[in-house]
Amino acid sequence: MDTLRVLIVDDEDDFRETVVKRLNARKIQAEGAASGIKALEVLKDKDFDVIVLDVKMPGMDGIETLRHVKKLKPETEVIMLTGHASVEFGLKGMQLGAFDYVMKPAPLNELLDTIGQAYNKKRGMIH
Repeated sequence: MDTLRVLIVDDEDDFRETVVKRLNARKIQAEGAASGIKALEVLKDKDFDVIVLDVKMPGMDGIETLRHVKKLKPETEVIMLTGHASVEFGLKGMQLGAFDYVMKPAPLNELLDTIGQAYNKKRGMIH
C-alpha cells in the first residue's frame, strides 16, 4: 500500500505541529505549512494525497488557497478546517471542490476518519 501523504495548512503553530506529529506517529507522511502561500510553494515540488486546510488564515485565506490548489493539483483531496462562525466557508469550499469540512477544534480521530475517506476517494475506492 502506498504511504498516505498529508499536508496540514494552518497558521496556528501548536495545532499544525501537533497534528503533523500525531499523523507521523501513525505512519502517515505529514508535513505542515503555516500559510496558503507556503502551501502552494510546497505543492510545486511535492505531491500530497490529502490537504487539511484552515479557512481563516492571514494573507491568503483557505478558500483562495483551495482555488489555487485545485488548479495546481486537481487530483488532491482537500479537507477544510472551519470554526463555528465559518461553516458557510466550509460549504463554499465544498462547492469549489473540497472533499469535506471539519469543525475546529477537530478531535484527531474525526480528522483521521475524514482524511482516510478522502484518501480512499482519491485512490478511486469510493465515488
